[in-house]
Amino acid sequence: MKTILKVFASYKMFIVLILGFASGLPLALTGGTLQAWMKSENISLGTIGLFSLVGLPYSLKFVWSPIMDRYVPPLFGRRRGWIFLTQIGLIGSIIVMGMCDPKVSLQNIAIFALFVSFFSASQDIAIDAYRTEAVPEEELGAAASIYIMGYRIAMLVSGGVALGLAEKLPWSTVYYIMAGCMAVGLIASVFGPEPIVNEAAPTSIADAVYKPFVEFFSRKGAIEMLIFILIYKLDVAFAMAFTTPFMMDLGFTKLEIAAVLKGAGLIATIVGTLTGGALMLKWSMKKSLWIFGIVQGISGLTFYLLAHAGHNYPLMWASIIIENICSGLGTAAFSAFMMSICDKRYTATQYALLTSFMALTRILVQAPSGFLQERVGWEWYFIISILIAIPGLLLLTRFDKWQVHHQEKKTA
Repeated sequence: MKTILKVFASYKMFIVLILGFASGLPLALTGGTLQAWMKSENISLGTIGLFSLVGLPYSLKFVWSPIMDRYVPPLFGRRRGWIFLTQIGLIGSIIVMGMCDPKVSLQNIAIFALFVSFFSASQDIAIDAYRTEAVPEEELGAAASIYIMGYRIAMLVSGGVALGLAEKLPWSTVYYIMAGCMAVGLIASVFGPEPIVNEAAPTSIADAVYKPFVEFFSRKGAIEMLIFILIYKLDVAFAMAFTTPFMMDLGFTKLEIAAVLKGAGLIATIVGTLTGGALMLKWSMKKSLWIFGIVQGISGLTFYLLAHAGHNYPLMWASIIIENICSGLGTAAFSAFMMSICDKRYTATQYALLTSFMALTRILVQAPSGFLQERVGWEWYFIISILIAIPGLLLLTRFDKWQVHHQEKKTA
């Protein structure tokens, strides 16, 4: 068994860290940072709202993911080759976005923002497949935590740092700088080791499209696993769905909220995911999912206590830090679990499908939860968020059944 320090300090984990950074950087450039740019140019709020549609490729990436399982680019191999191509596309699209002027060519910005989203979603497909295949199963939790740390740091760069730069520099220059930061990801695609996969890749695009579905749904408990993926983090999504309105209701200022959420919250999430990844080097997947699932569920008590106490600044800090640490623990185990159940012949397609399905959790929560809060108030709202953790934990009692297929395949 490798020591924890040796695993986290390995060259492979360094590559995963860079890939996490490359994956997280483009998101704000078509989201919050782009909104700030358009707002500074006095673009109407209605138009700014419509630009959220450029993020659709992130939800539809499973549509073209079979192409990345089937075909091998001419450079760097099956996984690194696609990462390299999508990063080149991202750098070019971000640069061209920076050349546009929202007051003159809003349509062009929309087009190239869509290109950024498409290449970013495509990069995610390739990177998810890469880290799933390149890392031994016992190190998947560590890889997930390192990846998330890189992702979060990148979001801070393309979000907070970019906005700070925009106070002194033209927006075009800010986007050029972000394109330069994106080039860091090329280190991983050029110098990272190509995963060694013994299973044969699909031989036709038809096989790449339907065989991932056939393989997954032939497993014992396939439907149960999908339901588990949908609800394991439901309690966290529910508890944190309206964090900002909740804090504002308690009388905290926007500056206070931003400092805690963007500062302490970010650090706490990184600490939680890294701790989760380290513990998973010693614990089994099942044990990690159980313990972290219980912890992330119970952590909702901190928000309940804050709702009961009212305007309490120290408790506000404590609730955000504890919730984000516990959520980070669960995320490390959850990401590792999804990576572990992918068949390496179809990693890109199956992981894209699983993450697209997981994204439904946020939609299912945000739609009705506002109406529920208006009926029951904040204290009962957070009590309900704790109880929502129970179904996911009950499904974990089926974990051994889900692993039968996986173990049979490993020993075949």
